[in-house]
Amino acid sequence: MTGARSPAGPVRLESFEPFASLGQQGRTLLSQGQAHRFTRAAEAIVHKGQPVSGAYVVLEGRLRVFTISPTGVEATLYTLAPGETCVLALNCVFNDLLYPAWVQAEVPSTVCVIPGPVYRRLFETEGAVRDFTVRNLATLVYRLMSELEQVHGRHHRQRLVHFILHHASSQGVLRMTQQQLAGHIGTTREVVARLMQELVADRLVRTARGEIAITDLFGLKRALDPLATPRARGRRRG
Repeated sequence: MTGARSPAGPVRLESFEPFASLGQQGRTLLSQGQAHRFTRAAEAIVHKGQPVSGAYVVLEGRLRVFTISPTGVEATLYTLAPGETCVLALNCVFNDLLYPAWVQAEVPSTVCVIPGPVYRRLFETEGAVRDFTVRNLATLVYRLMSELEQVHGRHHRQRLVHFILHHASSQGVLRMTQQQLAGHIGTTREVVARLMQELVADRLVRTARGEIAITDLFGLKRALDPLATPRARGRRRG
């Protein structure tokens, strides 16, 4: 993983559980070799097929783990928020595997890398670290199952609506480009552009450069209905 140190100084790993409650031996072990890295928005952190040096814990920002199809279409597997670790990376550390996907910073992010031998030792000696690992594994399985449900159970219009509803701010605003949206829902920017035009025509959202604002929350939720159709055209699209 590359990147310059955050100019504001990294958030300490010890601010998050389980690392805040380690015993003296665990704290001493944790201090051996951990590194903080600052990554810019859209910067690649891990490439598919790359060896993984340790456990990646997000301290600030948000990371996106994704795959790329043979045709070049990206699809998000899951995202990582502060305090979360990448279980795919842990699997590589524990089983000596190469990383099976790509990781990118969605926003400026700070990540702590705990060397593999150190994390494995903490896993053996600290119950809190074992619980943390299992909890993150359970979260990953849930997110992947949810993503599979989205892929196999909904067409692109529904997936786009679902993503907007679940990632918009409390003010109903989502700041993201159409290319980024396409990468998350596993389609092309052209498809997203067409679907956004439909949502705007249906008066469900308003768009500006790099921004989407929900204008009809209940109408947008109704658009998740498998039988829902664009009002302006009256037929199923996407």
